[in-house]
Amino acid sequence: MSEHEERRLLTPEEYLEAQNSPEFVELKRRFRRFAFPMTVAFLSWYLLFVLLSTYAPDFMSTEVFGNVNLGLLFGLAQFVTTFAITHLYVAHADKRTDPIADEMRTRLEAHEFATPGRDTTEGATRA
Repeated sequence: MSEHEERRLLTPEEYLEAQNSPEFVELKRRFRRFAFPMTVAFLSWYLLFVLLSTYAPDFMSTEVFGNVNLGLLFGLAQFVTTFAITHLYVAHADKRTDPIADEMRTRLEAHEFATPGRDTTEGATRA
């Protein structure tokens, strides 16, 4: 394969074929099954923190030990939660979505989503 053919950009049709493939549908499903519930859970947790800080200042100012109160612990827990969600997402992606995405990328680069019978040497090239 010549350098010209290797560097050929994908056509819109190839992107549409990939987008309509069962692999891509599964990839979106797996991503959404993780992302949507996790987003709702985190935003609910954050909203609880804000509401408690606003409407329950006596509760939030309850001392746990020394000068450390519940409000401070809840605030720090927001950071911990953010890092935990990031870790969970990376683990989820490594196991459940990246293998599909990597396979699709390989197939796209090999122009396997091209319409059969279509000349794959035509199309835009990278400069």
